[in-house]
Amino acid sequence: MARNAITAACRNWFAAAEFVEVETGVLQVSPGNETHLHAPRTALLGPDGETMPRYLRTSPEFACKKLLAAGEQRIVEFARVFRDRERGDRHLPEFTMLEWYRADEPYESVIADTLALIALAADTARSRAFAFRGRRADPFAEAERLSVAEAFERFAGVDLLATIDGDAGRRGALAEAACGKVTVADDDTWSDIFSKILVEHVEPRLGEGRPTVLYEYPAPESALARPKPSDPRVSERFEIYACGVELANGFGELTDATEQRRRFELAMDDKERLYGERYPLDEDFLAALQSMPQASGVALGFDRLVMLASGAQRIDQVVWTPPAGSA
Repeated sequence: MARNAITAACRNWFAAAEFVEVETGVLQVSPGNETHLHAPRTALLGPDGETMPRYLRTSPEFACKKLLAAGEQRIVEFARVFRDRERGDRHLPEFTMLEWYRADEPYESVIADTLALIALAADTARSRAFAFRGRRADPFAEAERLSVAEAFERFAGVDLLATIDGDAGRRGALAEAACGKVTVADDDTWSDIFSKILVEHVEPRLGEGRPTVLYEYPAPESALARPKPSDPRVSERFEIYACGVELANGFGELTDATEQRRRFELAMDDKERLYGERYPLDEDFLAALQSMPQASGVALGFDRLVMLASGAQRIDQVVWTPPAGSA
């Protein structure tokens, strides 16, 4: 019931802000091109029996950006999305992602949107505080703002930006900085070491007492975000946390189709090396980027937000039916 009430409140909020609610296709030629995101694979049969490979989307992002390129200004979708290799207290293989975009607006706009929706969910559920695994956060308090570099220095004692300069030596620099803090394998990349420090030392400390906006992600960790104009080592990417739980991931959107293709191809090379598979590129999406306006967008884990707002301790408790095949 809390889920229904929060859904209705969010829909009203977006309507008042003059967003158009859209419904984009679940079956995609490409489910996304990030190294560690995995999509269920399927196929369509044509009238003549021809098999056409397809994937269940990991995000509505590609489709929504095509709509921005077609002229939409503010769009929102309650999107059903799918992830292989994910299951746990905060992960489901099928879940609802609340995703929205603002054309010709900076990413500070969608940061403000996200914080407003977190407070709205709490108010709708009549929750004065979020609590999860012994951590508490006031959803109505002014959010803490912390750059990724500041967070790595504060919680792990790592000078992150010093390891980004120069592709050739950055892996070794971060491995040295991480010595004694995380276990570094010989075949770990810079991104692997970054993720280990983030997960073990940084994320558990975020969103304590109030929400945290973690911003200016390193450029190597921002496949779909544009670089920060004043410092290309970092990007216009942010995440928002409460009680150590990641709630949202957003960008100032990259609109350079050539650069986007380069990033996707590098990510698929890594995916093939690590997992033995790669996903095709969505050529329609890359073509659309050439006419897409500057924009900002964010994906919010709707089930996680409802979980915190309602006081649930597992994400299963806020969905109407459990994933197929689970207990």
